This record gives sequence, C-alpha cells and structure tokens, in this order.
Amino acid sequence: MDRTATGEDVGRVVAAAERLGLKAHPIPGAQRTAIGITGNKGTVGPAAFENLPGVLEVIRVSHPYKLVSREFHPEDTIVPIGGVLVGGRRVVVMAGPCAVESLEQTVTIAKAVKDLGAHLLRGGAYKPRTSPYSFQGLGEEGLRILAEAREATGLPVVTEVLDTSTLDLVARYADCLQVGARNMQNFELLKRAGRSGKPVLLKRGMSATLEEFLLAAEYVLAEGNPHVVLCERGVRTFNDFTRNTLDLAIVPAVERLSHLPIFVDPSHGTGRRDKVLPMSLASVAAGADGLAVEVHHRPAEALSDGPQALTPELFGQLMEKARPVAEAVGRTL
Repeated sequence: MDRTATGEDVGRVVAAAERLGLKAHPIPGAQRTAIGITGNKGTVGPAAFENLPGVLEVIRVSHPYKLVSREFHPEDTIVPIGGVLVGGRRVVVMAGPCAVESLEQTVTIAKAVKDLGAHLLRGGAYKPRTSPYSFQGLGEEGLRILAEAREATGLPVVTEVLDTSTLDLVARYADCLQVGARNMQNFELLKRAGRSGKPVLLKRGMSATLEEFLLAAEYVLAEGNPHVVLCERGVRTFNDFTRNTLDLAIVPAVERLSHLPIFVDPSHGTGRRDKVLPMSLASVAAGADGLAVEVHHRPAEALSDGPQALTPELFGQLMEKARPVAEAVGRTL
C-alpha cells in the first residue's frame, strides 16, 4: 500500500480479495502496510487490485513461502515481546535457565541476567527430552514461577509450548511462545500458536532446510499472526566436538529472503560452555537480531543441559565482549 493509504483503503483491498474467494493478510510496517493475498490458483491477476485507492504496487511472490518473503514485505518486521522490540537496531539478549527447577533458582538467575543487561527471560516449564526418564519440567507450577520472576525483574518471559492441549495454559503466562526444534513441523501446533495472538519464537528443526524453516513460519503468519522470531539452534551433522553444528550462514540467508528477525542459540548450537561465548560474538557479527543463552548459577546441579549453561559471571563477560562487536556492525546491545 502507499504510505498515505488509510484504514479504509486497506479495508477495500481486503474486501476485494474476499469477494474473489481469496484470503487477505494485512501486515502493518513502519512506513506502509503490506497485504498478502493467498489462495490464488493463478486465475486472479494484478488488475483486480492495482487500481484500488491506496494501492502502490501489486507483486507476485515467486517463493513457496509468501507472507514471510521479503518480496511481499521489503521492510524488516519488528516483533514486540512484552515491550521489548526485536528486529531493530538493538541486538536483543534472551537469557535464563534451560529448565525452571524452583522459585529460588529461577528468580536468582533472572535477577542476575537482568543486572547484567539481558532483555528477555527464558526458561522451560515443559521440557521435551530425548529420554523419558529425564526431567520433564514442572508444568503449570513452572509457569507460575516464571510469572513471579517476571514480576521481580520486569523481564518478559519466553517459554516453550509442546502441544496444542497446553498451548492456552502457556499463553496465559508467557509473553512469547517458543516452538522448539522438535516441533518445527508440528503444523497443528504452529496454526494454534498463530491463532493465539502471542509472539512466537520458532526454532529451526535439527535437519530442516532453509525453505522448510521459512514455510514453518508461514503457517503462523497464515493464521494472521505476523509476530514471529526465527531462531537458529544448530543442525545435526557428522561432527563429534559439539552437540550440534551451529549454522551461522543461515543468518544472512534469512535476512536476504525474509523480513522476519532471527535469533541464534549458541547454547544448544554447541552444547559446550566454552564455545558459547565465541559463537555468541560470531552470531552478532553475522547479523543476528538476538541471542538465546542459557544461564545457571549452579550449572553442575542443573536438571537439564548443565554442560552448556553459562554462570552469571561468564554471561557478564559475554555481554561485555559482545557490545563492541555489535557496534562494529552498526548495532547496539
């Protein structure tokens, strides 16, 4: 739409699409609103819309993913998470424990990362684990603990949702719903997350291609929710010196093809505490819009992923060293 287009102009385009049996997806931007039209089997041409008031340009999107494409929405999308803006000039840092274990543990870590400059609090109340005998999370009690940690620190909460049956419960407590790597192609979960209206942090599947990753995000946007943050967390390869292979090349690839912001998770991406700091710096240098870092005040006692968790002291070092890297690439921290 044109910069001067009114709400009435947008409404006319939406109504025209619906009359043709199509679905319209308005996505407001900083400069102008874009309207994605899906459901066209090729019978409707640009002339159906290009002469409507307020329409600047009608573009055919060639990628299989439409709404997440930069062809459709050239401007970067800014995703608000509890008042924190993701996708702008500032590199946003999300930090906290892998799993919520207790109120004391979570609040202690939340206060520590807040004091050291974190912007968002991460923590799992529901944990998908490879072994059925591993700690599975505290469930709703964990969600209540995260809410108390938010109250104590002011940090918005990002936590994982595992299935459609618990999504509404998680959405009542969380500021952002995380869809983990194992659920990247759980399409019913993606659709429900899209309909929730909550921002969604979507992690890349362990063997997912870039196109599969972007098409998973398309499921959320197709439900009318433009607030999606992508997250690279490492893929499975043949290497044996890290837990996964952190694919930093996907950051500039996503930024070229999509308007959505992208985080990097160097904790899961490496699985090794000593590699988290250097890969965090590399992620910022590569253009990541944010970092997802696991922090635990007693990592040797952590119930989940202790070997990759930073201590608060090491997290402080990460924040200190990342600032000049962010400045070098025209960002702030």
